[in-house]
Amino acid sequence: MTLKTRVTDLLGIRYPIVQGGMQNVGYASLASAVSNAGGLGLITALTFPDPEALARELALCRSLTNAPFGVNISVFPTMRPPDYGAIVDVVADAGVTVVETAGTPEVRGVWDMLLARGMTVVHKCTSVRHAVSSQKYGVHAVSIDGFECAGHPGEDDVPGLVLIPAAVDALDVPVIASGGIADGRGLAAALALGADGVNMGTRFCATVEAPIHDRVKQAYVDGSETDTDLLFRPFRNSARVGRNSVSQEVLRRLAVPEPRFEDVAQLVSGLKGKELLKSGNLDSGIYWSSMAQGLIHDIPTCADLIERIVRDAREIIGGRLAAMLAH
Repeated sequence: MTLKTRVTDLLGIRYPIVQGGMQNVGYASLASAVSNAGGLGLITALTFPDPEALARELALCRSLTNAPFGVNISVFPTMRPPDYGAIVDVVADAGVTVVETAGTPEVRGVWDMLLARGMTVVHKCTSVRHAVSSQKYGVHAVSIDGFECAGHPGEDDVPGLVLIPAAVDALDVPVIASGGIADGRGLAAALALGADGVNMGTRFCATVEAPIHDRVKQAYVDGSETDTDLLFRPFRNSARVGRNSVSQEVLRRLAVPEPRFEDVAQLVSGLKGKELLKSGNLDSGIYWSSMAQGLIHDIPTCADLIERIVRDAREIIGGRLAAMLAH
């Protein structure tokens, strides 16, 4: 069983399903499981302390799958910028040909290096204007991230039902729908809206192979679509996370006339978030979560999840919708 689109052709995969790049989650164990199941698994480059550690993880992933997998490289403001040139060299040397990018306009420097090496670039962004700019620069596909997504949804607050077809109308390159997608209905809907595939992050966190604590996985199962918080809105750097005591305290501290990031920096530190994923202590930091958690009801293997999604999408497309056509 296959599902053929421009994305499956571009990425060399069986199903048009991409595992989103996720900090401290995108390891070889998850990426290889997704790729073995017919999707595209992604290893998140900035999870690793240096290019050498990334190289070891890429070698491990290659030992676990013969299928294509990719790497996520994100560019965000930081006091100690990573050596992106060394990262790209490691990725190229590992024989990886697909890279998902995200971040500030400085990502163009990474694009230059990737495109010079003939790599396939999928850029994730949150607005049509940025998608169009990315296409003009030469990326091969756009992953358009709706307001429902985990992580950074941008500041326009446009949900997928509008953002996906708006991006499709404006672009010639394949569009991958991202944000709020967790099942076959989401895949079928994305294809109906003109996308050529879907990107899922939160849904893959609630799988057997996700390298995070079982209590975190269960939190995704237990959470509803309303159990997320949007942090950092006063700084125009909105971030959607799973609701817990820490996210609520961050909102409380920032609900003042002149909020300062320094007042919450310790609560939202990346080190605390990384430790939360390992320890399962859900009130020790913040963790990313999409509104799609309201559609997550179990913790399957990646293979079972992907097969179910594709089977359900095919039934919707070829069965339920086809039956509505009057003759």
